[in-house]
Amino acid sequence: QVQLVESGGGLVQPGGSLRLSCVASGSIFRINTMAWYSQAPGKQRELVANIIAGGSTNYADSVKGRFTISRDNAKNTVYLQMNSLKPEDAAVYYCNVNAIPRGFGYRAFNYWGQGTQVTVSS
Repeated sequence: QVQLVESGGGLVQPGGSLRLSCVASGSIFRINTMAWYSQAPGKQRELVANIIAGGSTNYADSVKGRFTISRDNAKNTVYLQMNSLKPEDAAVYYCNVNAIPRGFGYRAFNYWGQGTQVTVSS
């Protein structure tokens, strides 16, 4: 149906920046909300930011002013620009997409990427 491939994670020093990308592919009729979640060791997965089809965004309080989510609807891609990274931002970041695959009418499903590791350390 829908596959998600993330990229852009890695090791960065505190105060540095990373840009995550997630491309959705497959038999897609429509993509609704696109989002990024993070999961640190021993913690629950939590929402970092999301963006609806119209472009409105929502951020976790901990990343407001530092992270920016955006999407390119023509490329079925969502981005997360992460600036001023802190050690507490270190986690596996997962892309999440709510999408309607072709052949399912208007029924939407949630899809997850495989995750990309972000490490913030000096």
